[in-house]
Amino acid sequence: MNIDDANVAAAFSAFPENLRAGLLGLRARIKAVALAENIPLEEALRWGQPAYLAAKGSTIRLGTPKSGGFAIYTHCQTSLMSDFKAICPELNFEGNRAVHFAAGETPPASLEFLIRAALTYHTA
Repeated sequence: MNIDDANVAAAFSAFPENLRAGLLGLRARIKAVALAENIPLEEALRWGQPAYLAAKGSTIRLGTPKSGGFAIYTHCQTSLMSDFKAICPELNFEGNRAVHFAAGETPPASLEFLIRAALTYHTA
């Protein structure tokens, strides 16, 4: 786990071991999409969770919901989740704020659509 920000590294270390791999996999996808799209990305803690911010994007957060598993979160007052739900209705959504995954589950490749949309949300 090569994470520059000590607070973010500590947050990942604090996640339950059975969920950490899934969360690190989501982190890798976010970073890969940002790299492929040439989007500068800031990694920081927001609300105690690893968060990914792009200058013209909407914040993406990673965490563990109370219901179990792990999740990717976007701002609930955007259309990001509802747009993504129209494309992938089979996933486990938490309203307009998150997609949940079970421990050991591999999120589908289609999740990159959501990540790209969030990282470019405010692009004209």
